[in-house]
Amino acid sequence: MSVVEPLTALETADQQQLGALLLDSIEQGASVGWVNPASPDNIEAYWQTIASDLSMGGRSVLVVRKQGDIIASLQLEYAGKPNSVHRAEVQKVLVHSSQRRRGLGRLLMQRAEDIARSRGRSLLVLDTESASAGQRLYESMGYLAAGEIPNFVIGTNGGWTPTTYMYKLL
Repeated sequence: MSVVEPLTALETADQQQLGALLLDSIEQGASVGWVNPASPDNIEAYWQTIASDLSMGGRSVLVVRKQGDIIASLQLEYAGKPNSVHRAEVQKVLVHSSQRRRGLGRLLMQRAEDIARSRGRSLLVLDTESASAGQRLYESMGYLAAGEIPNFVIGTNGGWTPTTYMYKLL
């Protein structure tokens, strides 16, 4: 059985494994803010920034491990402005390509919702590539589409991709 583990800090080994997971997702065409080929230096710098956010309490990082290796992750970024302390954004739901279609994304999302509630958050928002497996997952969990923006991002392998913004009241 898979267990979701919230990280309290990002150790170097975790950052390396998360970097490999992100690279796998990019190479498999996931729309996660990067295009092919992704620079290992940029990925390393990204995870260092996330480590800093985590240590300052502005973010949660959840992972699933298999035999000690990170095979899936999710981030929650907590809105910090006075008028938005009820909200968090789901970011970078990553599942290694060899582990997909096993319920890990759903497991991560369920745990993220629990953590958000425990931190007094009553609204989760996210964006996802329109008509993707991710959008289907989120819809099956009760997330509603707020709207779609055409040509929002460049796909990992080129070409314009629409993005759907979604939300769920907890």
